[in-house]
Amino acid sequence: MNSVELLRDNTEPSRACRHMPRGAEGVTTRRCRKNNPSTSLRRESDEIVWTARKRAEARIKSRAITRSTIWDLFPMDTWALTNLDKVKAIATSHNWLADSLEAATLNAQVDGDDASYATVVAPLRYDNDLQITRKTFLISGSLEAVTLAGRKSEIARQAMKQMKHLKRDIEKAIVGNQAACAGSQTVGRMSAGMESWIASTDHGGNGQRGTTTNAGSTIGYSSGTVSAPTDGASLGGLSQTSFNQMLNDAWTDGGDPRVILTNAVYKAAIDNFTSQATRFVDVDKAGEMPILTAANVYVSDFGKHMVVLSRYVRNTAPGVVLAIDPDYWATAWLRRPAIESLAKTGDGEKRMIICEWTLVARNPDSSGKVSGLT
Repeated sequence: MNSVELLRDNTEPSRACRHMPRGAEGVTTRRCRKNNPSTSLRRESDEIVWTARKRAEARIKSRAITRSTIWDLFPMDTWALTNLDKVKAIATSHNWLADSLEAATLNAQVDGDDASYATVVAPLRYDNDLQITRKTFLISGSLEAVTLAGRKSEIARQAMKQMKHLKRDIEKAIVGNQAACAGSQTVGRMSAGMESWIASTDHGGNGQRGTTTNAGSTIGYSSGTVSAPTDGASLGGLSQTSFNQMLNDAWTDGGDPRVILTNAVYKAAIDNFTSQATRFVDVDKAGEMPILTAANVYVSDFGKHMVVLSRYVRNTAPGVVLAIDPDYWATAWLRRPAIESLAKTGDGEKRMIICEWTLVARNPDSSGKVSGLT
């Protein structure tokens, strides 16, 4: 090799290897870095690290998207629990007094007649048993420690979810047909529901029936307790006649049954009453009435009645429609809902949400119902 060729090799590396070291000795004794095994290993290692980093970034991005995608289907239309007055209870049986006026008379007296004195009628004493309602849950230590999608803490999420469960259970009990129960060592105390408090017409109340042949009956409050309604076998659909008669009965007794609690089936029947185009007006959250969900108002001869959909009023045969005067209903609380940490006995966190409450029917004659519906 002459000097010209040596100079070319030192100054202009070939395209096959541009990393050739300078000098003639390097041409024959040193390998190109491109073909060096250690260089190839480093390059492969860099590619593995890069690929792992990209996959990790993809997982982080996917988790960031997933964090906000727990789609909670939590229907929370607890109208009665939310809107009724809340009072304080001081014992496991809550008592209150109710009274009513005698029928009006012409009351024309003889001039100079001596006065006579009527017997004073004492107020009627009502009572209802307080019901203990609770929800419990256990979260393992591992579940609370790991990184979770959609929430930071499973304990916090379950506390929120179980509180919603608790509210729905109370709402169902408020509008239900269960009897009052004083409880025992094996049976929990139970609050009587609205449907049980409103007596049927055969017991002096304002409870209408779906058909005239229905033998169902509701005693209401009697002998210091509230019994569950007795359902008749003969059922019928919701008619405008029975509906208006119920409103008339409650109005006659002095009530203003301005809230109708009903399920979707009977709400559709009310919508189809005669002259609905002129008997309904829409009301929404921005309206003047204290309402939390959209509804409409049915106009009868006895006033305006807000029709509110309820998921908890009995909707399977025999169904019922409730017409209540909210001024005469309340809930009494011995213990408001609170979350408590229970004793730790293993690798987990125990929580209990508990409350003690009852329904107060200040005067059940203020309201009415239509029962025995198909």
